[in-house]
Amino acid sequence: MQLVVARIGRAHGIKGEVTVEVRTDEPELRLGPGAVLATEPAATGPLTIASGRVHSGRLLLRFEGVGDRGAAEALRNTLLIAEVDPDELPEEEDEFYDHQLIDLDVVLADGTEIGRITEISHLPSQDLFIVERPDGSEVMIPFVEEIVTGIDLEEQRAVIAPPPGLIDESEAVVASARDEDATPGDQHARPEGGDEAPEEQDRVPEGRDEAPQEQDKAPGDRGETPKGDV
Repeated sequence: MQLVVARIGRAHGIKGEVTVEVRTDEPELRLGPGAVLATEPAATGPLTIASGRVHSGRLLLRFEGVGDRGAAEALRNTLLIAEVDPDELPEEEDEFYDHQLIDLDVVLADGTEIGRITEISHLPSQDLFIVERPDGSEVMIPFVEEIVTGIDLEEQRAVIAPPPGLIDESEAVVASARDEDATPGDQHARPEGGDEAPEEQDRVPEGRDEAPQEQDKAPGDRGETPKGDV
């Protein structure tokens, strides 16, 4: 299985180094010296990593045969693709690769169907499930323990406990009215970060993989995705 592990950014310096938007939680394994990576577009590769280092919090790579800024700049926006055993699993029990999560059914604890995961969006502060509803609309579910209470790969489903307004906006209106009527001193326990709908911010818990996207992001990578998924 081919997974996108990084996207090449702009050239850095004059010796052929490039900045890299990491899209794997295992950069030391996927992006270490000597790694040979396929590319998209295919004509750009394969590329062999000659060296790597972190500069100002960002990974810099240099590839064999790329020795100056012009050659490095020509690689900009190229996707780096690693060949991965489809049966390979993350080391931690509560970690998942993106391809394990895509197409899972999303349900409430009582079995109510919410939709199907079509994409994993990796943002700086958290990861999001992009879920397609039965009516064709989409909803974004933050991949945090307070909301995603269980992942069952055998049953192919993700169980969620969404806060008011995350799935149905009318619930947010009712909850807001209830808060306004509360007497002074009343307190309502909420899941951390669960009182607002998800924002557009740049790992599935550590170890997830991501689909190739032509956009500036992080990654910071978080996760790899089967080549060709959008």
